[in-house]
Amino acid sequence: MSASMTGYGRGEAAGAERRLIVEIKSVNNRYCDIQIRMPRLFAALENRVREMVASRVARGKLDLYITYEDRSAQASQVRYDAGLVHAYALALREMASRENMPDGLNAGLIARFNDVLQVEPGVVPMDEVQALLEHALNQALDGLCKMRALEGARMADDIRERAQRLETMRQGVAARAPQVVTAYRQRLTDRVQELFGDQASSLVSEERLAVEIAMYADKCAIDEELVRLQSHLKQLQEGIGLDEPVGKKLDFLVQEINREINTIGSKANDLNLVQDVVTMKSEVEKIREQVQNLE
Repeated sequence: MSASMTGYGRGEAAGAERRLIVEIKSVNNRYCDIQIRMPRLFAALENRVREMVASRVARGKLDLYITYEDRSAQASQVRYDAGLVHAYALALREMASRENMPDGLNAGLIARFNDVLQVEPGVVPMDEVQALLEHALNQALDGLCKMRALEGARMADDIRERAQRLETMRQGVAARAPQVVTAYRQRLTDRVQELFGDQASSLVSEERLAVEIAMYADKCAIDEELVRLQSHLKQLQEGIGLDEPVGKKLDFLVQEINREINTIGSKANDLNLVQDVVTMKSEVEKIREQVQNLE
């Protein structure tokens, strides 16, 4: 079933002392573009994350956010350099005394200086963390793919309906096309009669009229375009139901459909046909907008 490239998924996994949340947002893109925002300690797992996402998603721009909370005794600790703090305190007091400045010394002031506070990373059991990450990521991907599938199904229904409208209009154009030549024959005959009156038959032969009409019919013939258009519309209907990424294929078909309709419009020497072409082009544009958001 066709899937949209727009969606959202969230997953959460927790152990006794650790908790991990994964969120994924996706929008349409020509390729599979994965952007990951995560704590540095997950750097070694980035390739695994990309593999898991790419195995479930073929196209789209995906923003993935990983939030990690560690409540264990082995979590990161913040310590201060006692020797450096003592040295800063002595220097500040000496400066205040010599310059006759008030002594506003406090811990907050010294903590702003470089290297006073130091973060010591805790011991992280990567096997446990990876298991939590994969569990949360699978949950998020399940939610993302479900939303994309639901949206894709709605879009597919809309595309099918519009494609059927196009086929109905195509049949109307095919039925109208022969009448264009018949109408031209009548206009040409009437014009000759108007110009030459009773002498029309002697001055302009039936053979000459037949040649003119044949040239006109050849110039405005749209039989081949109508056959190709029918084929493209059939392929569009069939492609929507395939259980695989079809966005690029359908986008190509929509371009071909638009090309055939444009050609029909350029050949149409009839007001009704021109109006039909305008309506058809409007439907194709709406299909194109939907197709460009399909995976």
